[in-house]
Amino acid sequence: MQQSPMFVTNTTLLGNKHFLHIFHRKPFPVRGTKRCFNSTSVFFMSASNRHFFVGGNWKCNGSKKSIRELADLVNGIQLEPNSGTQVVCAPPFPYLDFVRSLLKKEVGVAAQNCWIHGNGAYTGEVSVDMLLDLGVEWVILGHSERRHIPELHESDETIAQKTKRALDSGLGVILCIGELLQEREEGKTLDVCKRQLGAVAKVVKDWEKVVVAYEPVWAIGTGKVATPEQAQEVHAVVRKWFSETVSPQVADKIRIIYGGSVNGQNCNLLAGQKDIDGFLVGGASLKPEFANIVSSHSHSQTRV
Repeated sequence: MQQSPMFVTNTTLLGNKHFLHIFHRKPFPVRGTKRCFNSTSVFFMSASNRHFFVGGNWKCNGSKKSIRELADLVNGIQLEPNSGTQVVCAPPFPYLDFVRSLLKKEVGVAAQNCWIHGNGAYTGEVSVDMLLDLGVEWVILGHSERRHIPELHESDETIAQKTKRALDSGLGVILCIGELLQEREEGKTLDVCKRQLGAVAKVVKDWEKVVVAYEPVWAIGTGKVATPEQAQEVHAVVRKWFSETVSPQVADKIRIIYGGSVNGQNCNLLAGQKDIDGFLVGGASLKPEFANIVSSHSHSQTRV
């Protein structure tokens, strides 16, 4: 099936305007083979063999019935032996315990947020201690919907403190960064990403359990996705930032994954880029094509 091209006026990272080719999302047929997969716990490898990471962000979706069906799908995804690929699913808070009981142990479970402090008189919040008590291993922090939805509007500093709280308690963190369309058109993509990362770097010194997810906000849930070359450009600069600001060792090991309308049709080309170490998947993680996205690890240049 061919991709249907769309174009948006955009800018390079240096601010020069051009037309950026993006992919328009279409239904993708899923191969009918039986699938199951393995994964590993939170860890990092060297740059030549960073383990591929695929996170499924289920957002505010699901019922017990649909989640049971989705868990069956995930449990049936098959990867080649010893692939080392990590798969993590992030259901809404009420279903965390249910999902942990359904998914086989090789599959990680992530929360979509956590409270900035510990237990206490914080009505409506969920602490890291509670997540750990449920067997949750990861938490997504800094997602653009947490940063930009007016009723939430979390600041860089709040996200940084949440990240520190989660890491200090032993959770792995999927740390989301990314620019708005206006910021990209104004040539501010790198400034935004560096600002968001810099806030975290002020309070976090150990990045071993961090996976960075670059998600251009204009591509999330829109059916638009940056070309593989455009995504690679940002990922490479983010890795360079880690080398210059944190350490070359962290830059070498840290996984930088891509998010923003990733689907079964575009994942293989994206996975083939040098500095793309996996995906954070939104809507497609609720569909059978999630299996194809997980399988795209075979196209990765950093596969083991």
